[in-house]
Amino acid sequence: MNARQKAATARRWVIKVGSALLTNEGRGLNQDIIQVWAAQMANLCQQGKELILVSSGSVAEGMKRLQWTQRPTELFKLQAAAAVGQMGLIQAYESCFQNYNLHTAQILLTHEDLSNRTRYLNARSTLTALVQLGVIPVVNENDTVVTDEIRFGDNDTLAGLVANLVGADLLVILTDQQGLCESNPRENPNSPLISEGHAGDPRLEAMASAKGGALGRGGMATKLQAAKLAARSGTMTLIASGRQENVLLSAAAGETIGTLLLPNQAPLAAHKQWLASHLRMRGQLYLDDGAVSVLRNFGKSLLAVGVTKVEGKFMRGDMVACVNSQGQEIARGLINYNIEETFKIMGQSSEKIASILGYVGESELIHRDNLVLV
Repeated sequence: MNARQKAATARRWVIKVGSALLTNEGRGLNQDIIQVWAAQMANLCQQGKELILVSSGSVAEGMKRLQWTQRPTELFKLQAAAAVGQMGLIQAYESCFQNYNLHTAQILLTHEDLSNRTRYLNARSTLTALVQLGVIPVVNENDTVVTDEIRFGDNDTLAGLVANLVGADLLVILTDQQGLCESNPRENPNSPLISEGHAGDPRLEAMASAKGGALGRGGMATKLQAAKLAARSGTMTLIASGRQENVLLSAAAGETIGTLLLPNQAPLAAHKQWLASHLRMRGQLYLDDGAVSVLRNFGKSLLAVGVTKVEGKFMRGDMVACVNSQGQEIARGLINYNIEETFKIMGQSSEKIASILGYVGESELIHRDNLVLV
């Protein structure tokens, strides 16, 4: 079975649709194309697929309803547009899917929902229950309350994290381009399409454009990042044009469309996936070469002796990044000491922690069970 055939047999799909596709480049929700996708998704449901839809478009639809011609930069205006537009977005999906006797459910998430372990598990349980009931969850970032400090950044990233959350087999990112090209197709329309690759391949990331459209926040670079996130749960990613006729059915038939990105690593355990889903770090630990080697090659815990420098403001149990001497992140994990304690014991052996602090919380700075390589 080749990669396309394997993708075609995927049972649980996360499908992400961008603003430019949904809103006719800002001219309001495109009811016709939403109806086309609904028909295809209904067909996929009949084939036994389980679908979760990650949809952009609330801000763009709100701008249309409020008669704004330019995307605002003020956070409160963006939140107002999202609140107005979310009504029309969900109404459009509900009415289209009702034509096929399919129910939809609105799920609004923030980064805090996924970084908090209890809320993460609750979100997973809810989404799993919905798809088992034959309901199509429509997931979006909760733009009406989220702040810049805790936002996902774009719905491509959100889609990758949702793929981890539900253990998806396939992530489909529908965009206004045919897929990943060797150069930016907006600048070079004849740029060759890359049919297949591996998520996280630095050569592909170097080719990707970080430029998004006027309505969305992402570009091809964010789609590759989403594929890299999805790969942590063993999820394949297909980046394809939402304007291509029967694009979803073609994918389900194993046809060669778009760019298929395959995981280049074994799936992480569920707890490790949750650790990897954190986007906001409370601090950084700089490691010497020996500690970097131990983490990368032997799967050991991080000890204080391997830390050369500490930055940030964190408490015990917070998520921190572990970086090498060049500042490149190599791992992240939940730390067992606060920043003041870490500063005192860094570079010291575990046997000295008691004499330095007057007590020993844990012998490890970060236990291997609470640490994940990135």
